Amino acid sequence: MAIREGLRQNFLLAALPPADFKRFTAGLKRVKLSLGATVYKADVPLAYAYFPTTSIVSMVSEMPNGDTAEIAITGNDGMVGTPLLMGATKSPNDAIVQCGGVAYRITAHALRAELGRNGSLRNLTLHYAQALMTQMTQTVVCNRHHPVAQQLCRWLLLSLDRLPSNVVMMTDAWSPICWDCACAAS
Repeated sequence: MAIREGLRQNFLLAALPPADFKRFTAGLKRVKLSLGATVYKADVPLAYAYFPTTSIVSMVSEMPNGDTAEIAITGNDGMVGTPLLMGATKSPNDAIVQCGGVAYRITAHALRAELGRNGSLRNLTLHYAQALMTQMTQTVVCNRHHPVAQQLCRWLLLSLDRLPSNVVMMTDAWSPICWDCACAAS
């Protein structure tokens, strides 16, 4: 029962009708995503899709000179591996764990098979892909036109919406950082 409840922490999975939820989630495996881990690299075949419950994954684009920019984040609101929804086998960007925690994964092959037979899953994940594209657009506009303080606020709000608590654990190049947003707000 605890596993089923853990699966329901992911809003996409929780929105599936009961019969579809039971069939689809039977093929998912619980995995721990560690802070800073690479979930997938750009231009490498995607082996899995992930449905985070207590973790956050950043989609990061890398420039030829090595500079990077976060283009979107995913947590319990969705999935990591959206290129698979569109029939792609690779992603144009990296996916890096920004807040460690739990996710449920499924093989790319099993996801494609389930999308072919499960209209509810296909519709939910395509709506999520549209929401993710909207987030990417807003991120680009914010990063181009807003001061750094507003960019940080946007990132914190996006993160807090995707976590089960007010504590955001992330890393910088030197050491882990923990922000307890409940304390910071007071």
